Amino acid sequence: MASAYVHVPFCAQKCSYCAFFSEPSSGETINRYVTALIREFELLAADLKPQTIFFGGGTPSLLNLWQWEQILTAMDRLNLLGAAEWTVECNPATISLDKAKLLRSAGVSRLSMGVQSLNEALLERLGRVHTREMAFKSFDILRQAGFENLNLDLMFAIPGQTLEDWRETLGEAVAMGSEHLSSYEVIYEDDTPLFAQLKAGEADVNEDLACIMYEELVARATKAGFWQYEVANFAKRKLAGEVAKSTKLPDFACRHNVNYWRGGSFYGLGPSATSYVQGVRMKNWSNTQLYCEQLEGGKQAIESQEKLSPLARAGETAAFGLRMVAGWPFEEFRQVTGYDLHREWEKEIGELVRQGWGQVEPESFHLTRQGLRFADAAAEMFLR
Repeated sequence: MASAYVHVPFCAQKCSYCAFFSEPSSGETINRYVTALIREFELLAADLKPQTIFFGGGTPSLLNLWQWEQILTAMDRLNLLGAAEWTVECNPATISLDKAKLLRSAGVSRLSMGVQSLNEALLERLGRVHTREMAFKSFDILRQAGFENLNLDLMFAIPGQTLEDWRETLGEAVAMGSEHLSSYEVIYEDDTPLFAQLKAGEADVNEDLACIMYEELVARATKAGFWQYEVANFAKRKLAGEVAKSTKLPDFACRHNVNYWRGGSFYGLGPSATSYVQGVRMKNWSNTQLYCEQLEGGKQAIESQEKLSPLARAGETAAFGLRMVAGWPFEEFRQVTGYDLHREWEKEIGELVRQGWGQVEPESFHLTRQGLRFADAAAEMFLR
């Protein structure tokens, strides 16, 4: 298996919008998790030769130097270092030069920093623990540590955010000079404080404003030299010049995420992590204590597993892949899934074309710029 995701479920505090499995940090619990994670690596190492690794969360950068050293030493022992792309998510409030240098020396090649906004009031509204100044300082620290591939993660349509607020954050973020930019519209997920605020009338959804903000994102990022390769992801090329063909990825695209969108297999480690291996989807327990107990007993911490039918899996693969600007080349889709995209989903493709959301080329199908804005709705049409 050439791709591995590692979920680190700890945060300084839970953000108001977050529906991922995460929990406030505790020293003893984190140490126990690290030991269990190493055990999970040991169980999977024989079948894992990672070319892409992604530590997400939660807040992976919350782990202290000793905890990171334990993980990195174990990965070295198990011959799991040396991935071509190794990403670690970080929060500006939990970055130090020593920690950044340790990660870089171990082979981590890419840091994704959760900035979300550079407006103090909006950061507070989101429940973030960092300030705007921390974002600038942490970016400089990562450069000082030797990172040449940095992503800034932003959010728009935040409750109370004006178009001018968004333009100011975009302008400052672009000026920082990262190699990658990802930006997501706020989603009101069940069982989050933000959803409760929406139900109580303390927040509202302005779809028209969100659309304008998205268009502003695409225009500003493109003008700054980023190449949009997915709905919410923009990356630069190493050399300026002629724009790459739509089917070619920009140099700093996140290869790990592209593997998801192209229907690739992967292992997921850590509480709540999902794997897709040999046609079977497996999910670990979304409970840190139970996750640790299972691995301490010598077992994988799998809560559930499901084998999808070939057609159902092909439908999911089609749906995820349409998030990419290039869409799906027909021949590549057939090689990945065994199905003819144009024939099996002829009705759905035709409907998207009629809506102005899709475009058929001689050798591929992709969403239009308007269609990308509503990629989730378009994707649902392909599920079987």
